Amino acid sequence: MEGPKSPLQLQPPTYGKRITVLSIDGGGIRGVIPGTILNFLESELQVKTNSSLDALLSDICISTSAAPTYLPAHYFDTKDSDGKVREFNLIDGGVAANNPTLIAIGDVAKQIMKRNTDYSSIEKMDYGRLMVISLGTGTAKIEEKYIANDAAKWGLLNWLTSDGSSPLIDVFSHASADMVDLHLSVIFQALHSEKNYLRIQDDSLTGVVSSVDVATKINLEDLVKVGEGLLKKPVSRVNLDTGLNEPCDDETNEEALKRFAKILSEEKRNRDITSPHGVSAN
Repeated sequence: MEGPKSPLQLQPPTYGKRITVLSIDGGGIRGVIPGTILNFLESELQVKTNSSLDALLSDICISTSAAPTYLPAHYFDTKDSDGKVREFNLIDGGVAANNPTLIAIGDVAKQIMKRNTDYSSIEKMDYGRLMVISLGTGTAKIEEKYIANDAAKWGLLNWLTSDGSSPLIDVFSHASADMVDLHLSVIFQALHSEKNYLRIQDDSLTGVVSSVDVATKINLEDLVKVGEGLLKKPVSRVNLDTGLNEPCDDETNEEALKRFAKILSEEKRNRDITSPHGVSAN
């Protein structure tokens, strides 16, 4: 006979009205920025933990920050309820997707297609049900750094390092992250659900705070200040005609997160009420 479910258990989307996604960009030590924003979001939520998720947050953060050539690869392992060990040898996922939001949404769609029981009430991918928070780790201030006539003469070494930067890595990481934001903006605006997609990113970093591997006390404190400053800035959305992010006047990032927190809290209550394993069933 199955024992009573813990009130800390999180109920799957099949018992709710929303499909919720949290995505955080790659960015090395700049992960402090979204960490600061998440700290604010957590303060607005009645957060419950789940003891079955036995990977330490520290291991997850170190792994996802392990950008090659900047920070070392990270190893850790976890054990399931039977004592079986699972090993993880990880580097920063930014080498594949610096902005992993589309991957997260794609995984949700895959689980629905596979008829995962967590999504059993969802017959097809309904983007209108998505609530997405996408947190960037900041980028250097947009500047016209490179001139085509000069770049045309570059060899491999110049593309890898030029004037203290890495043009090839900069172009790849910035462009891939921005294209994900553009694609999702098109989808959510086409569905008239643009307020269900919140992208928080600072594209004006300069100096040491724009680095991914300077972990001095001063820089860490400055990165926290960047995150705190982002909360006070207006929400930005992509202008589909220009492809550029433009500030909106209707709310700040802080106000948007409070709105999301209210919706997420309501979603959790709905799942608990609807689920036969929820708090109301105990």
